[in-house]
Amino acid sequence: MHRQNQIKRTLCEPSNIEYIRHLLMNEEIPHRTDLAARACEQFEFLDTRGQAQISGCLKALRELQCAGHFTLPAARVKPGPKTPGRLSAPLPLPHGVPPKAGDVRGLKLMLVQTADDMKVWNELMIEEHPLGVGPLVGRQLRYLIDSHHGWLGGFGFAAPALQLADRDQWIGWDREQRRAYLHLVVGMSRFLIRPSVQCHNLASKVLGMSLAVLADDFEQKYCYRPLLIESFVDIAHYSGTCYRAANWIEIGQTKGRGRQDRFSQKALNPKAIYIYPVDPHFRQQMGLATPAGLGALEPGEGLDGAQWAEHEFGGASLGDKRLSKRLIKVAAAKAEMPARAFSGVVKGNWAATKAYYRMIDQPEASEFNLPNILAPHRERTARRMMGQKTVLCLQDGSELNYTNLDKCRGLGDLKANQTGAKMRGLNLHSTFAVAPNGLPLGVLKAQCIAPQVKPADDKRKPSAIPIEEKKTFVWIEHHRDLVELSKQMPQTQLVNVCDREADFFELFDEQRKSPCVELLIRAQHNRNIDEEPFKLFVAAREAPVISRVGVSIPRHSARSKKSKQKARDARPGRLADLAIRKIHIQLPPPEYYAAKKPIDIFLVHALEENPPPNTKAIEWFILTTINIASAEDAEQCLRWYTLRWRIEDWHRVLKSGCRIDDLAHETAERLRRAIGINLVIAWRVMLMTLLGRESPELPADILFSDVELRTLHAYAKKKD
Repeated sequence: MHRQNQIKRTLCEPSNIEYIRHLLMNEEIPHRTDLAARACEQFEFLDTRGQAQISGCLKALRELQCAGHFTLPAARVKPGPKTPGRLSAPLPLPHGVPPKAGDVRGLKLMLVQTADDMKVWNELMIEEHPLGVGPLVGRQLRYLIDSHHGWLGGFGFAAPALQLADRDQWIGWDREQRRAYLHLVVGMSRFLIRPSVQCHNLASKVLGMSLAVLADDFEQKYCYRPLLIESFVDIAHYSGTCYRAANWIEIGQTKGRGRQDRFSQKALNPKAIYIYPVDPHFRQQMGLATPAGLGALEPGEGLDGAQWAEHEFGGASLGDKRLSKRLIKVAAAKAEMPARAFSGVVKGNWAATKAYYRMIDQPEASEFNLPNILAPHRERTARRMMGQKTVLCLQDGSELNYTNLDKCRGLGDLKANQTGAKMRGLNLHSTFAVAPNGLPLGVLKAQCIAPQVKPADDKRKPSAIPIEEKKTFVWIEHHRDLVELSKQMPQTQLVNVCDREADFFELFDEQRKSPCVELLIRAQHNRNIDEEPFKLFVAAREAPVISRVGVSIPRHSARSKKSKQKARDARPGRLADLAIRKIHIQLPPPEYYAAKKPIDIFLVHALEENPPPNTKAIEWFILTTINIASAEDAEQCLRWYTLRWRIEDWHRVLKSGCRIDDLAHETAERLRRAIGINLVIAWRVMLMTLLGRESPELPADILFSDVELRTLHAYAKKKD
C-alpha cells in the first residue's frame, strides 16, 4: 500500500536543511517553484502518477522559512482570491421531476472534465449550495447529477479533514499512521440536491451511485484507490437519513472547528461524521493492528482468560478511575467462580472483600450504575454485531425474586405465585444479541425494574392509560435503542425477536416510524381481520402449506412443585416436523387507535401435524415486518425464531451458574450493580460453551487462563 510522502518531516532533517541552504546560497534559484522542483528531484517527492509534489513541497518550505531556517526568494505573484468560471446566465430549473427517485428518467452522474462542465458545477454551487463553490483542496473529483428533467445537483470530493478525533479513534490509527495513510481517505466536500427538486429517495439513490463510481474514477486520475470516504452533516439543519439509507456509518461528531481554526475558537456548528468504507478490510490495508479502532470483531475475539475483563469492562465511566480498575479486577475474579459469593471467590481475603463492597455500596446517585457498568461491553457487542450480515436482537424479561431480603430498599412487587403469596424483587428486561449461527454476541441493554402495583384510586381503563405509563413500554424503549444502534452498522440487518408479551399494536406502530429494524414476534392475540374467515389464526390455519421443515425441540427435565414455581413433567427432546404456511394481512388498530392506519405485516404459521402420543403439538403464529416472498423466507424466519431460546439459556446461566437470585444487598440499586457484572460473566460462560461445540478444534488457551487450564487438567485426571 502506497504511503504518503512526509515532505516536511524529510526537509526538517538537519542535513536536508543544510542542502536547501546550500542551494539558496550557491545556486542560481530564480524563484520558489524552481527550488521546490529541485527538492522534489533530490528527495524523490513524487505522487502515485510519478509527478513532482511541487505544491506540498512549497508549503513545507514556507513553514520552514517561518521557523527561521532560511529565507526563500520573494514570491513572484501576490496571492489573491480567484474568481471561479461561471455561466453567463442562471441555470434553468429542472422540469417535470417525478415525486419518486425510481421514476426519474435518464438519471446519471457526469464526471466534470471540461471547462464548460466546470462552469455548470460552479454555477450550481455558488447559487444554491450554502457553502458556495469552495475552494476545494487536495486531490479532487466533481460530478453533476444529470437527468432528462435537467441538472438536479452535484457532488464535490476533495481532501479529508487533517485531524478528527472521533474519526481517528474509529479508524484506530496513531499520529504517524494518520500521516502515512490520510491520502487514502477522500472527503465529500459538496453534496447538492437543488432546493427546487422534491423527489423522495433521490438523495440516497445518487449517494449510492456516486460510491459505485468514485473509487474507479479516482484511481484512473490519481493511480491509486481510496479506502474510505468521509462526509459531514450539519445536525442543526439535517438529519442524515439519506446517508444511513445509502449504508454510510455515523461515527461521531466534529468539535465545531474548521480547517483554518488555528486558535480553537470552535465557531462552527458541530457536524455528524459519516464514513463509508470502500474496502471493508481497510485497516489491514493500512497495516493497523488487529483489532484496531472501533471496527468489527469476531464473536470470540478478545475473550482470552487474561484480557477479557479489560476488554468488556475497561474504560467504564464510573466517576472515579479507581472504581473502573476495581471493576475489572472484580469481574475477572468473579468469572473464575461465578456461582460463589465474592468473599468465597477471594477465599476470605478481607482487603479484597472490603474493596468489593466499598465499590458496590457507592452512593445511590453515583455514576456507578447499571448502564455505565455495561457501556464498554455494549460497545464491544456492537463491534461484534458489525461483523455479521444479520443479528437477532432477542428481547425478554425475567423475574428476580428477592422476597427473603426483608430490609432491602427499592424492590418492587412481583406477580403472586400459585399459592397467592406476594413476592418482592426486580424485573430484568434485556436485549441480547445473537448471530444467525446461534453464537451470543453480548448484552445490548438491560434494565432491572422495580414494578409497582397500580394505585387503588387509579380508575382509568387500560385503553385510557398512555403507553409510556404501561409496563409494556419497556419493549418500545428497547426497540428505540436498537434503532439508534442501527445507525452505527447500516450494513447489518437487525431483527428484534420477541415472545408473545410483545404482541401489542403500539410496538408495530413504533417500527413503522423507523423501519430500519425488523420485528419478529410470536402472536398472542387471535385478532379480528377484515377478510374471511375474519379471525387471524383461522386464516393462517386455512392457508396452503408452502414448506415442511424439521425443528429440534429441546428436552425438558422434570421439575417438582415448589413454593415459587409450578411442577413440570419431563419432555424428551425430538425433531418436530412442521408444516409451514404464510399469509399477508393488514393488522387493524385497536378501537382506541381507530385514527391510525392498519399495519402491513406477514404471518408465518408453523404446525406439528403428527406429534408423539401424549405430547402437545407445536404451533407457532409468528408476526413479522420482514417481506416473506418465498418459502425460503418463511423457513428463515422460523429458524431465527427458534434462536429466541438463547436468551432463556442465558437467563438459566444467570440464575443457575451465577446465582444472581442469591445476591444480598441493602438496596435495589446495589443489587443492580452486582447484577450488571454478572450479566456479562453469564454471556461469556455461555459463549465459551457454545464456541466449544461449534469449534471443538479451538485452542484452549484462547479462552482460558493458565490457572483455569491447570484446574481443568487436574479435574480431568481425577475423573479418569
